[in-house]
Amino acid sequence: MLIVETERLILRNWQDEDRNLFYEINRDEKVMEFFPLRRSHAECDILFDRNRDMISETGLGFYALTDRVTNDAMGFCGLSPVDLPGILPEGAIEIGWRLATRFWGRGYVTEAASRLIEYARADLRVPDVHAFAVDRNHRSIAVMQRIGMQRLIGQDFDHPKVPETHPHLKRHVLFRTQFDSIEIRTR
Repeated sequence: MLIVETERLILRNWQDEDRNLFYEINRDEKVMEFFPLRRSHAECDILFDRNRDMISETGLGFYALTDRVTNDAMGFCGLSPVDLPGILPEGAIEIGWRLATRFWGRGYVTEAASRLIEYARADLRVPDVHAFAVDRNHRSIAVMQRIGMQRLIGQDFDHPKVPETHPHLKRHVLFRTQFDSIEIRTR
């Protein structure tokens, strides 16, 4: 299932041949620096299948971010429902990403996320998109800023799903892109 394309990238649903890359990004210490756990092979398989099924069923999820020429997966970037009661409204959509380190520094995430913000506005017609990251995750925060998201000052929060054993990962900053008006598209 193709979601969107850019000049260099395709965002699509996951395929079985993407599993090794999915293992890599979910177990790499640098990629997962701001997450409290590293998944086992079996846990990665469960998450991979759950994400692929959600994309197939709803069109939302963390899509495989692939090279447009080779179709090789490099990571993910996607739009997904997020459940953070008391922090985000019910039905909120988040944008998120993860990229194998060998692809860092080439603007892939910014390119993919920019396209997904436009897709959320024009095709999904959602009122807004949220993003959040550990307050020291300067790389992800820089992407949020580059794609035009606004930090919601005064709405930093301690992520309720981060265990107390990782207090340095609890504090998160919150960003949002709010669409002023949703154009009704005719076909």
